[in-house]
Amino acid sequence: MPQSIAFHGAARTVTGSKHLLTLDGHTVLVDCGLFQGPRELRELNWMDFAFDPAGLDAVVLTHAHTDHIGMLPRLVKLGYRGPVYATPGTIGLCRISLPDSGRIQEEDARYHNRHGTSRHNPAEPLYTEGDAYEAIKLLRPVHYHQFQELPGGATFRFAPAGHILGSAFAEVYFANGERILMGGDLGRWDRPIIKDPTMMEYAEYLVVESTYGDRVHPDTDPKEEIARVLKRAWEERGVVIVPSFAIGRTQELLWYVHELYEEGRLERVPIYVDSPMANSVTLLTVQQTEEHDQDLKLDMSEGRSPFAQDIVRFVRDRQMSKELNDAGGPMVIIAGSGMVSGGRVLHHLRHRLDDPATTVLFTGYQAEGTMGREILEGAPTVRILGHDVEVRASVEQLDSLSAHADSNEILRWLRGFKEPPRKTFLVHGEPEAQEALAVRIQSELGWEVAIPRQGDSYDL
Repeated sequence: MPQSIAFHGAARTVTGSKHLLTLDGHTVLVDCGLFQGPRELRELNWMDFAFDPAGLDAVVLTHAHTDHIGMLPRLVKLGYRGPVYATPGTIGLCRISLPDSGRIQEEDARYHNRHGTSRHNPAEPLYTEGDAYEAIKLLRPVHYHQFQELPGGATFRFAPAGHILGSAFAEVYFANGERILMGGDLGRWDRPIIKDPTMMEYAEYLVVESTYGDRVHPDTDPKEEIARVLKRAWEERGVVIVPSFAIGRTQELLWYVHELYEEGRLERVPIYVDSPMANSVTLLTVQQTEEHDQDLKLDMSEGRSPFAQDIVRFVRDRQMSKELNDAGGPMVIIAGSGMVSGGRVLHHLRHRLDDPATTVLFTGYQAEGTMGREILEGAPTVRILGHDVEVRASVEQLDSLSAHADSNEILRWLRGFKEPPRKTFLVHGEPEAQEALAVRIQSELGWEVAIPRQGDSYDL
């Protein structure tokens, strides 16, 4: 029976990663992500899975971003009971983020039922916090470079992907010795805290992301940009609001501020991390020493942690969060969510977005249909928690902090292959980015490239 791959998410869109491998009659799902962004995408989360969850034999997770793991509790709710393989770092993040996601789903359902704003009566959560804990019970750790057997005579191993804590490529070997490399998300080189992406040399088939396939990150030093924004806040006694992703981006931002303090280039602007998830992730980052790059290992061994209390204050409760809304600058408030789609950042923006002394600093990709994209593209007003709020704040974006490889970096990684894959599948990107990247790969490398649509299946 031939091997095959079917794409049930992140196909000509950025979110919802779900890739189904069929191996000698057995099925393995690589990633189980939530669709995010516009309503028409989010509604896909409520559709039946294109496969029977109870019939899956295994799940493999490449990393712990919501668009790669956020549907795992629903998969379990609908009958999946097999193993979920992931790196220890990814498991640690799943334990933090999945219950939080379940709570948000329940809170959203209660909100819609109170206000009568749901098209369903009554509104129900996609899954609950309890479903998330049931999913966590199925997680099985697999360390980098350790081989793990899969059903159908296959095996796989993880290699560091350099994207976020615990992120990995999954190199799946078929029973005949051929392999498919499931890229997950590709990170960047020379970034702080975690190791660089692993250069891979062989794969008969390759699945690779294309989020930034049509652009190149600016060749700017993120530390210089952060210094400029924080110096202005200090001088003007302003407030910098950072809608930051709890996993990865928050910790990287703190690293650069730590370096600026160490170099004596920045006054110690009060920094508050107002995100329970980011607080937990930061602690996990400290604990996961196998993930640390050499610079972080050296700093930690010498007692110079970028996460020390003299650098950053972690907001522990909602009362302290509310008090920040009445506090004057200068200060920095780092709060989730990164695309302004929920979380405590909404409250801070509602109170400060109409103030010219405020700076909103975006640190990563803003998906189409999110409030973050609206603000970034210059919307004069946005609707926050039922209120129309005028956008009078300065808006800045740090593309150089992106955790995704740009088109040049993707090509750098692909050039590490000693032989071209038989077929390279581009996923996890908007159509324009995917088409642009496909043209580059075909013209510069001469490889065969496919851009799957939702539900497409290919024999391997």
